Amino acid sequence: MLSGENILDNKRSEEWFDQAKYDIDVAEFMFGGGRYIYTVFMCHLSIEKALKGLYHQRLDELPPKTHNLLYLAEKIGLEIPQDLYDFIFILNRVSIPTRYPDNLKRMLKDYDKAKTDSILQNSKKVIKWLEDQLISS
Repeated sequence: MLSGENILDNKRSEEWFDQAKYDIDVAEFMFGGGRYIYTVFMCHLSIEKALKGLYHQRLDELPPKTHNLLYLAEKIGLEIPQDLYDFIFILNRVSIPTRYPDNLKRMLKDYDKAKTDSILQNSKKVIKWLEDQLISS
């Protein structure tokens, strides 16, 4: 039986991106069901996986076990357009509160339909941009 690390050794960049696309589809599904906190969580997860795919491709090594989007982007050496960087910065900050909300009612109020839709649309832009970086490398 393979250990978890050996399984990860076999992951290719495309697999990370396939999972990122799957996760953004899950985010859309959650959004459609009004589960906005989970939409935001899945947006973060999808971008994290796309960054890890790019990390794997560019550095030819396993990505670190981190949820920090900015750390991953820095390690890869990405020159992210300012609008996308600003969005990633914001999304990075909400990772912990959406994973482990300390006040569910406040989180539900903070992430209404309009705000969550904006996060979802911007996440799709980031995923597309990251995928373009994978192709152009």
